[in-house]
Amino acid sequence: MTLPIGTYVVDIRTGRVGRFMGAAGPFLSLRPVGGGREWECAPDEVRPATAAERISATTAYVNARSRGEVT
Repeated sequence: MTLPIGTYVVDIRTGRVGRFMGAAGPFLSLRPVGGGREWECAPDEVRPATAAERISATTAYVNARSRGEVT
């Protein structure tokens, strides 16, 4: 699967939504919605995120930021 940088994907191992940041050897580098520490995932362990999943992840981040839980 070829993904453009910035594509939203779901790590099927954990259910986390992240943005594809590039490949690091055999793994994909993913960054959480809203930024933060990247994590790596095998290409066969991700799938494209649906529009609902992107909106849900973004809303969760914005709500956490408004409560002061993230900066």
